[in-house]
Amino acid sequence: MAIKFQYNKTSLQQLEKQLKVRERTLPIIKNKESALRMEVKRCKTEAGELEISLENQIQTYEAMFALWNEFDSSLIKVKDVHLGIKKIAGVRVPLLENIDFELAPFSLFSSPKWYADGINLLKGLANTAIEREFVLAKLNLLEHARKKTTQKVNLFEKVQIPGYQDALRKIKRFMEDEENLSKSSQKIMKSQQERRKEEGL
Repeated sequence: MAIKFQYNKTSLQQLEKQLKVRERTLPIIKNKESALRMEVKRCKTEAGELEISLENQIQTYEAMFALWNEFDSSLIKVKDVHLGIKKIAGVRVPLLENIDFELAPFSLFSSPKWYADGINLLKGLANTAIEREFVLAKLNLLEHARKKTTQKVNLFEKVQIPGYQDALRKIKRFMEDEENLSKSSQKIMKSQQERRKEEGL
């Protein structure tokens, strides 16, 4: 990244200011990146656990498959999913607070005994599936934020900070060279004036 600058004190001061800002901000961004990295790892573990739990619940469901033909699937519905929002390292992520189920009335005497267990099984299955979807959505958001933060860390660390340091070095060298040339030309002029005075005497 080419940093635009001029060979003067104003440009030097502006570049020094920009460099200080980036050097102060870099540790903060690095901390954010490591926090996001840990949260992504935790989220992946949680998603894996929910996946296993869901598989186990589905196997339980399939074990009773012959009975499910009798089950009235209109007895239970997901009525509402209550959401919250949580900030993790500055990233807003959805949070599953509660799931409301709507149960249709049914007769405990005329329907099979296992209906109550079936309803609880379906509730658990729906709960785990919805929770898993939320964890995956959270994981995607955190992963995206982590990638962006990593890009910013790399931009500051590998491009901008070295670029500003290089530009400052060039300006300082130019100004030193200019000062040395000025001093040299003053010495030459002084020695020429002294020579003329000596010749004039």
